[in-house]
Amino acid sequence: MLIKFLTKIFGNRNNRILKKLKKIVCSINQLEKKFEKLSDRKLQEHTKIFRLRLRNGETLDDLLPEAFATVREASKRIFSMRHFDVQILGGIVLNKQCIAEMRTGEGKTLTSTLPAYLNALSGKGVHVVTMNDYLARRDAEKNTPLFEFLDLTVGLNLSEMSFFSKRKAYLSDITYGTNNEYGFDYLRDNMIFSPEERVQRELNYALVDEVDSILIDEARTPLIISGPSENSSELYKEINMIVPFLISQKKEDSEDFKGTGHFFIDEKSKQIYLTERGLIEVEKILFEKKLMNIGESLYSSNNIILMHHVLSALRAHKLFVRDVDYLIKDNTIVIVDEHTGRTMPGRRWSDGLHQAIEAKENVPIKNENQTLASITFQNYFRLYKKIAGMTGTAATEAFEFSSIYNLDTIVIPTNKPMIRKDMSDLVYITEKEKINAIIKDIEKCIKLNQPVLVGTVSIEKSEIISKKLMKLNINHSVLNAKFHAKEAEIIAQAGKPRSITIATNMAGRGTDIVLGGNLEVELKKHSKMTAEDIAKIKNNWQKEHDLVVSVGGLHIIGTERHESRRIDNQLIGRAGRQGDSGSSRFYLSMEDSLMRIFASEKIINMMRKLGLSFNEAIEHPWVTKAIENAQKKVENQNFEIRKQLLEYDDIVNEQRRTIYFQRNKLIDEKDIKIIIHDIFKDVLAKVFMSYISKNTIRDKLKIIALEKKLNTDFDLNVPVSDWLNIKPVLHHEELIKKIINLSQINYQKKEDLIGKDNMRKIEKSIMLQTLDSLWKDHLSAIDYLRQGIHLRGYAQKDPKQEYKRESFNMFSNMLEVLKYEVVSFLSKINLSYSKKYIDLNQRLIMSPNNKISRNSSCICGSGKKYKHCHGSL
Repeated sequence: MLIKFLTKIFGNRNNRILKKLKKIVCSINQLEKKFEKLSDRKLQEHTKIFRLRLRNGETLDDLLPEAFATVREASKRIFSMRHFDVQILGGIVLNKQCIAEMRTGEGKTLTSTLPAYLNALSGKGVHVVTMNDYLARRDAEKNTPLFEFLDLTVGLNLSEMSFFSKRKAYLSDITYGTNNEYGFDYLRDNMIFSPEERVQRELNYALVDEVDSILIDEARTPLIISGPSENSSELYKEINMIVPFLISQKKEDSEDFKGTGHFFIDEKSKQIYLTERGLIEVEKILFEKKLMNIGESLYSSNNIILMHHVLSALRAHKLFVRDVDYLIKDNTIVIVDEHTGRTMPGRRWSDGLHQAIEAKENVPIKNENQTLASITFQNYFRLYKKIAGMTGTAATEAFEFSSIYNLDTIVIPTNKPMIRKDMSDLVYITEKEKINAIIKDIEKCIKLNQPVLVGTVSIEKSEIISKKLMKLNINHSVLNAKFHAKEAEIIAQAGKPRSITIATNMAGRGTDIVLGGNLEVELKKHSKMTAEDIAKIKNNWQKEHDLVVSVGGLHIIGTERHESRRIDNQLIGRAGRQGDSGSSRFYLSMEDSLMRIFASEKIINMMRKLGLSFNEAIEHPWVTKAIENAQKKVENQNFEIRKQLLEYDDIVNEQRRTIYFQRNKLIDEKDIKIIIHDIFKDVLAKVFMSYISKNTIRDKLKIIALEKKLNTDFDLNVPVSDWLNIKPVLHHEELIKKIINLSQINYQKKEDLIGKDNMRKIEKSIMLQTLDSLWKDHLSAIDYLRQGIHLRGYAQKDPKQEYKRESFNMFSNMLEVLKYEVVSFLSKINLSYSKKYIDLNQRLIMSPNNKISRNSSCICGSGKKYKHCHGSL
């Protein structure tokens, strides 16, 4: 009560921030009359003036009022659209490294032009990040006339673009692209062999559209560039045949419960665990199939991979559902994004899960992949000097944005008051009753000429509703991952009278639903029109618009509550844009996943006590509150998953940044001779110390072993015995110094023979290729460590601390091996090999127009496939 009272007097934090920012809006508004009088040429000259002022020491905040006023005036001239004051507010927030929550239909695309222009003045580049290629292309094409009028260049970065197109896009003042493409380009830039192959510049300012979807929903899936590993498709097929013999039980065996099944499913964590009976049964089947030797355990180190395959097969069959989690398209498995309902071509589940699903669906099984480079979106976007984002739904995740990205969330008020009517949830006992109620609601809206948007959480649910409507001969459109291409067309007409649209998820769709239908789309359908035709179309649209407004606007129907309140808010937000009328209602059943897994027993018991009859629903604020609490539970659980992923990835991220920094330093250095010499000194000294100590300096066997090691691994004939015979009092330091001097003399002879320039090329190339090969193996080893590290908890050890310690030791060891292998390779190089190597390397150096097939013969002439020879490095 006290908090509410104080808030009424002093206002909340959000309102206090907006109050300060409104003063800046006033100063921008005061410039409007002055800027209206400027000619186009004078207005365009502002860009040059602003850039000069930046070079002279002014900051972006100093320029903000005039820069925003310039963009607003340019928009009025180019688009005939004036930025509202709330859009100016949003632009100021986006410049302050914050997230602006702006409701659907408030004009986020136009708002983004303000901070994009201001931050592009520095010449360091602005990356506008969208959810998909369609939105990136649309926004780039839409805003290019404005930016070009203001003398800025605009680039578009899409997948499958050529190297030169990407390079040009990144050199532009403002670049539009998808989160995936920016991330993959960063990883690819850290796998190059010369500075000319880089496409990205230094990461300066990222402006993220639908920021909650990109930085939260997709944060659990890291970006991975991978290469093929060994073929184990037959093993997946064999293991897949075991699953039908295994029986499920409701929960884990305990003192109070003894099941009869072989496994149980933990739906909350989406994991499957074998029971003791299941373990015995699986081992028995594996013995019969001769995949495991009799007497061995499935948990032994030799068979841990089989255990991994069995659990992957069970997850594929019991947790992943066709047309919900994935589709089969062109005889391949295509993942469906659980948050947006979009297909994700080219993306694959890791840890053998994708192959297990391919075996389940009897489609061709592709080889498992080995990670070559990876990064999470969390760590990628934290590389930018400055980041900001906009979305219609961020307030519920404000804590996560603040704790992980250090981003404040500011809620921007709507331009017009929100008058949408959000009705209480209706909860039914069964799914069948719920579907019947939804159909009745749709029929009621059709009689009123009211448009309806039905939001479902999966393709399967959308098809159930669709089939019901087809039986009743009700015309409708389905918007899900299967009909992705028709998306914009369907949405454009979703606001027409009697229009019924079923959508798997509205997140990131990027197109507003206009009451009465989209007039612009309607006009584009007709190529040749007279002024009379245009007037007629506009008149018809106005009539339909007024009709829809009079019957209550767009009606939203939710077929069940999503795990996240934010996703529900995205669906509801489609109605009531810019002061439009609208309404929303969610229909739930006790069979819904959220209700079954997370809702409290109190609701279920209450509904049973009420003795509800068939097709009767319960509607009460307590129920709505209980459902909201269930959603909060899931949100907290998902946040913990993302947080844990980040904590583990942060450890690898430090190593990644070290490797990429050193790698880029190597690429940019023209001469690394000094570095190579330092490595020689370090390696040879350590080799010496591993054989000879103060106590063993006279040990002939140790001395002979050292001489042999130096000869075998470093092509050095070092007469340590002779040196000690001549001068018995030689100390460790003197012996090491003599070995290093001898190695440098030998190395100089090879350099004189091969040529100075050629030697520098070979040094750099060997260093890079060895580093890449070891880093690739290190990532695989880290993955395996990560999968099993939780078992350390049984030994009363903190898994995170253990992971940190082990991964550091592995990383340190990798760096030592790198030095050793580089020194060994360079020590053994000879003239004939160097000629062959230089010629080969010139052909192997990656270039945008020269790619070697991994399955073709290696061009070095070894007779091996490229992927097993020089392609493996």
